[in-house]
Amino acid sequence: MRVVIQRVNGASVTVDETVIGKIETGLLIFLGIEEADTLEDIEWLSNKICNLRIFDDENGVMNLSVKEVNGNILLVSQFTLHASTKKGNRPSYIKAAKPEFAIPMYKKMIVQLQNDLGWKIETGKFGADMKVELLNNGPVTICIDSKNRE
Repeated sequence: MRVVIQRVNGASVTVDETVIGKIETGLLIFLGIEEADTLEDIEWLSNKICNLRIFDDENGVMNLSVKEVNGNILLVSQFTLHASTKKGNRPSYIKAAKPEFAIPMYKKMIVQLQNDLGWKIETGKFGADMKVELLNNGPVTICIDSKNRE
């Protein structure tokens, strides 16, 4: 699994001109799933996300997690995170999981994040044409790959 995490002051996802997910302070997370992903990847990644200390404390130092600031999470599926640009100019998405595998994994990630965070998260709509708006705070953007554990 790959994620791009953005610390935001606000973010929303719109599908067919309807806002389906919206947060204020928190994390906008783009999630890419591949066939090799397991429940262990979900558990490790969710724990890492919920405890990642990237919010400012009273001294302006990034020392607090999304849980500690009572922030929210907006999770958006994004198969293009597994794009390969090795050959030519048209990306290949061969590593991205097919919907029959990816959808259940996406749903499991939602449940795991909610359990680790302690409250409901917001989501996009898997496979939909989504319009994502965000106000990045910092900017702070972090990429994590569960296979590299970094």
